[in-house]
Amino acid sequence: MKKLMTALAFCTASFVIAAPVFAADQGTADEATAMVKKAVAYMKVNGKDKTLAEVSNSKGQFVDRDLYLSVYDLNGNVLAHGTNAKLIGKDVSALKDADGKEFIKEILGKAKSSGKGNADYKWPNPVSKAIEAKTVYFEKADDLVFSSGYYKK
Repeated sequence: MKKLMTALAFCTASFVIAAPVFAADQGTADEATAMVKKAVAYMKVNGKDKTLAEVSNSKGQFVDRDLYLSVYDLNGNVLAHGTNAKLIGKDVSALKDADGKEFIKEILGKAKSSGKGNADYKWPNPVSKAIEAKTVYFEKADDLVFSSGYYKK
């Protein structure tokens, strides 16, 4: 019985110690929001073309763990993407998540009316490759919509 209790205590302690490490591997809502704001500020200093190139750089400053940016025009065309260059130049306005939700239309509609906001949908996590619940923060700057989200566990 003593060995069982010792093993149980060890497992519990290991989880408590490891939990913050696992959490650090995943982006947060505040970090996603900060990434969008940083990109908007970057564009004001460096211009649209340099910003879109930097956002699309998978090793650049706008990709951090499972956080990355997507930039759309107001019609739903992908102008930059931090983890999937194949999407650049594609019209994703009718794109649906795993549950059939047209989340790009929601993002663009809110961006046009409010300038910024949040949207929830399900999307593949670039780190785990699993479909996970995601919340994005987006912000309209000029004629672009910058978006970054975090995966909820």
